[in-house]
Amino acid sequence: MMIAIKPSQVRTLDMKLEVIVIPVSNVDRAKQFYGGLGWRLDADFAFDDGFRVIQFTPPGSGASVIFGTNVTAAAPGSARGLYLIVSDIEAARKELLSHGVKVSEPFHSGGDVHTGADEPYLFGSVRVGGLDPERRSYSSLASFSDPDGNGWLLQEVTARLPGRVAANTTFTSAAALAAALRRAAAAHGAHEKGTGGHDVNWPDWYAQYIVREQAGEPLPS
Repeated sequence: MMIAIKPSQVRTLDMKLEVIVIPVSNVDRAKQFYGGLGWRLDADFAFDDGFRVIQFTPPGSGASVIFGTNVTAAAPGSARGLYLIVSDIEAARKELLSHGVKVSEPFHSGGDVHTGADEPYLFGSVRVGGLDPERRSYSSLASFSDPDGNGWLLQEVTARLPGRVAANTTFTSAAALAAALRRAAAAHGAHEKGTGGHDVNWPDWYAQYIVREQAGEPLPS
């Protein structure tokens, strides 16, 4: 008897995405831009042969971006669809705007006419202005570009699709954990209101909520 096993269920050696190379024309200008976003500067190495590489890491990210001189032959500004996942897209927009970045208004997918001021965001997908009406996870986005035109997208993800997260629950920053706790706290407040009493087992409820949220499973109510 043959048993089909989904690829996502097969455990292999970890392969963690480390860096993404973005092509720029002016290294110092790009360094100033990404540093101005509040991203962590990890490295700025210059060598006698003209090679220079700079690495930045977005807050809470496990992967970094690198750019520099003689790093890539790709045309400056040709990188597109660089996704930054956020738990609150409105707060993320405000943060970028406070750093002087031109960020699009929120948009979502739908309709039959490209209504955005710039290019469609993924595979020609149509932009419709405003947050997703149902505020579904993965559905509300906003975009911005670096000085060379490399295109970035903010995508609001509050609950992962099933199978997208391994059984172990991890966080890449204290801020990410704090955001998960706030969502659990709000949901637990509604839970206590429904039951009409204080839940002495609230730590277990919080833990179950956070683990299920990351795994994309139905949340406790």
